[in-house]
Amino acid sequence: MMLRLSEADHVLVTAAVTEAERKSDGEIVTIVADRSDAYHDVGLHYAVLAMLLVPAMLAFVPQALIDWAMGQMLGWNAMLTRGTLMALLFIKLTAVFLIVRYALAYMPLRLALTPGATKARRVRRRAVQYFKVGAERRTVGRTGVLLYLSLAEHRAEIVADQAIHSKVAPETWGDAMAVLIAAVKAGQPGEGMAKAVAMIGDVLAEHFPKSGTDRNELPDRLVEL
Repeated sequence: MMLRLSEADHVLVTAAVTEAERKSDGEIVTIVADRSDAYHDVGLHYAVLAMLLVPAMLAFVPQALIDWAMGQMLGWNAMLTRGTLMALLFIKLTAVFLIVRYALAYMPLRLALTPGATKARRVRRRAVQYFKVGAERRTVGRTGVLLYLSLAEHRAEIVADQAIHSKVAPETWGDAMAVLIAAVKAGQPGEGMAKAVAMIGDVLAEHFPKSGTDRNELPDRLVEL
């Protein structure tokens, strides 16, 4: 079942962002998406693989069984020509391809069969895209950071602007990511986002404490796509 964020979740995350930014010059953008990709290519790859397995599997079928099947289809006295054999093989290949392709049109199944590494790459790519549009170089001090959650994949990414990236090692965000993913798996994405935002705020406060000239440059509200 697809997770959804309630209005209370939006209020919770927005409040967490406001509180985190109160302690530092950093700007936190939060985005939640249903999923980061349609993975149509994954379904296509499985369908092609299944199709290619057909002749390989036929190579191991006993000849007696093949003769019996041909007799049932063409009659015992019919002659199996090369053209007939190729036509039958083409039909079987097409049938297997279409069966697998349409079975994987069901998104939960397609997601379940998508390799974890593929999901991770697609989520990271989408997070970077949103960061470039919504946060990168949009603050005076280059102190924007994006917390991105992709619900269907149960994966999240933190992407930081130049000033933050130069001072904060990527592994520093590990605890915030772990808290968020654990909450998502428990069915509490809003609470997980709020906790992760608070932890990101602590990191930003350490490296970019609040200054007198800081102003709110990016929206605090949670963006749900």
